[in-house]
Amino acid sequence: MIRLAGAQTLFKKEILRFWNVGFQTVGAPVLTAVMYLLIFGHVLQGKVQVFDGVGYTSFLIPGLVMMSVLQNAFANSSSSLVQSKVTGNLVFLLVSPLSHWAWFVGYVGASVVRGLMVGLGVFLVTVWFAPPSFAQPLWILVFAALGAGMLGALGLIAGLWADKFDQMAAFQNFIIMPMTFLSGVFYSVHSLPPFWLEASHLNPFFYMIDGFRRGFFGTSDVSPWLSLAVVGTAFLVVSAIALRLLKTGYKIRP
Repeated sequence: MIRLAGAQTLFKKEILRFWNVGFQTVGAPVLTAVMYLLIFGHVLQGKVQVFDGVGYTSFLIPGLVMMSVLQNAFANSSSSLVQSKVTGNLVFLLVSPLSHWAWFVGYVGASVVRGLMVGLGVFLVTVWFAPPSFAQPLWILVFAALGAGMLGALGLIAGLWADKFDQMAAFQNFIIMPMTFLSGVFYSVHSLPPFWLEASHLNPFFYMIDGFRRGFFGTSDVSPWLSLAVVGTAFLVVSAIALRLLKTGYKIRP
């Protein structure tokens, strides 16, 4: 039986945690994405065209939006858990009658909210650089929500595993960042050599970004249904692992 008593309170607490430092947790990622757009868009606009009739800046914007969603959803749940461990206030959650489902919904739900807020902020700022198009908007919503949920759950796993901030940074720098940058944010994977093209198809982040981009332009490197199957399966697997770790109290209960 799924018990969600207290999940709403934990969710609100996590929302307030990142909102109270919104300049750092929301404003800074938006600025970083704009810097990427200014640099890559200025250098490559007019020199690279991935889809017919789509300029490079227009192609780049959805990738930057989705990259921001994924990175910030991961950062929210992972940093919150590690911070609670380091400061010692995790004990207040451990003594509460929260089920593992309530933990999951509270942490991952807040991560989804932060990821989508940052993604919307990036879109609203970058939309001035290229007029947006919404060929199939349902795909935009589906992949944004699934991607944020998966990375929120993955952040929960990383936060449970890590005991200090340098371990968390290692997880992000050696796993999350490479998978994000090698997923087609700045390019089409079809421009890669055959070996790296096949390797990209093993990266679930590629399917998130490709499916998300499909919603804007109506075209993509692979079928959106294939992307949906891969991302949906990855979300279920990561969520099941996170729930199992929470249920057993991995590294948070003696």
